[in-house]
Formats: sequence, structure tokens, C-alpha cells
Amino acid sequence: MTLRELQRRMAAAIMLPLSPPGRVDLPPQEAARLIKPNGRLSSLERLQIYRRSYWFRLVNSITEDFPGLEAVLGKRAFQRMVKAYLADRPSCSFTLRDLGSRLEPWLREHSDSGGDAELVLDMVRLEWAHIVAFDGPQEDVLCPGNLVKLKPAQRIGLQPYITLLELRYPVDELRILVNSSQGECGAASHVAAARVRRAVRGVRQSTPERIFLAVHRLDSVVYYRRLRLEEFRLLQALRSGRTIAAAIREGFDARSEMTENVPELLKAWFSTWSQFGWLAVPPGRREKKRSS
Repeated sequence: MTLRELQRRMAAAIMLPLSPPGRVDLPPQEAARLIKPNGRLSSLERLQIYRRSYWFRLVNSITEDFPGLEAVLGKRAFQRMVKAYLADRPSCSFTLRDLGSRLEPWLREHSDSGGDAELVLDMVRLEWAHIVAFDGPQEDVLCPGNLVKLKPAQRIGLQPYITLLELRYPVDELRILVNSSQGECGAASHVAAARVRRAVRGVRQSTPERIFLAVHRLDSVVYYRRLRLEEFRLLQALRSGRTIAAAIREGFDARSEMTENVPELLKAWFSTWSQFGWLAVPPGRREKKRSS
């Protein structure tokens, strides 16, 4: 057996989903080919230790990354869902950070995973956006002083770590509540858990509405900022490569019900985006800067 073949077979054995107690899915002969026994444990028993460690680490990682989804589904349903997802979409990245990258499309294919489908999808989209915002890449920032130099025909970028979400449920508020309850201990933890359960019931029973959200970071802290419809459309248009003038037209199209002074509103929005570091140097200028 070559080293590459040994590595592949070892990985396949470790990544094999855990079986119920008393049932062995891996033949002892296969385990003996992969790992030697010692004075206390057989080859299969030693391999089972690696398998359990692998699976417990993956399940714990997903649980840490998606606490809001666990709150929405409930612990037992969440654990079943995670194990089914990981068995169907095994890790293919060197980092645990990417474990949940395929969870949203998987949940769309497996609507029987539990919970209200729209609420579940809203939460998983928010929590993946949270991960992206935390450690996603950043382009050169367009400083506030450069705003006055921008021309209507220019294009500007939006930082890649920002995710723009259109939601139906206030999962941003629910996730913040879940986060705040995680540090509680003892009797306080039971009170916090009950508060989260009530909040989940309230959200589930609420009437769906259109919520526009930007998930971003500032000084290494992730924030959720609600947007107006026009602001959301404008940012989407900038991200898609529209010129500033075209993006503004798309933001304030015939469907817009804006009654405020639009120029003043645009001035305030661009100022806020710039202060948050959302705006990126236009692609053309970025390439010139790198080549100089």
C-alpha cells in the first residue's frame, strides 16, 4: 500500500459517520491495515478514538458557528441536522471555518430538517454572513476625503466581507439575544434559555416582513445594520459594477416611496458608508496603485 493510498483509506475510515453504540460499520480487518494495536486497545478501538474525536470536533465547530440555528431548530433536531449535513457534505477545506459554507443550499434541498423553512434559511444566511464578515478579505478603503472627488460615471467597490441580506424574519435581533445568553451560568442560564425559547416562538408566530440588512465588521467586531429599501438597492447596484449614477437610479426607481430630500439622504449614506470603511477603491485605480 502506497503512502497516498494509506492516507486516503485512513481519511475515509475516520470520516465515516459514527454508528450507534454496539454497531460497527468498519470491518476490524480494515482497521488492522490502517493502524497497529497496542497493549490495551485493538486496531479498531484505536481507530474509533480518532473517528469520535474527528466527529465531535466537527459537530462542536458547527454548533459554535450557528448558535442561532440551534435555537431555532432545538438542540436535538439541530444535532440530527448537523450529522446528516456533515455525512452528506464532508469537510473539504483545511480550515473548520468553511464547514458551514454549503449549509444553506443543503438545507434548501432538505426542507425536512425541521423548523419553519423560511426562518431556518434566514438564520443560516445571517450566521454564514457573520462568519464572512469576521474574517473575510478587505480591499483598499475609499477614504472619506476622496468622496468629493467621485464622478457620477465612476464605479466604486463594496468590501467583500460585507453581505447584503433580504430577510423575512428579524433573525438579527434573535441572534443578538442568543449571543447575550451564552455567557450566563447556573440559574441565570436557565432564565436566559427560557428567554431565548420565548423569543423563538415569538419570531416564528410573527408575520413575515421584508427586512434589509448589511452584515459587516468594524474594528474586528461584527455588526448588523438595517437598511432602507433604497439604500439596499443602491449598495447592491454598486457591488454589481454599476456606475454611481446608475446605482442611484436603481436605488430610487419608480417603486421607491421615498419622500425625504434625496440629495441630503445620499450625502448622509455615502458619508456613513465611508466612515464604516464599506467603500473600496475603484478596481481601475486599485490596479494602477498595485502596479506603481
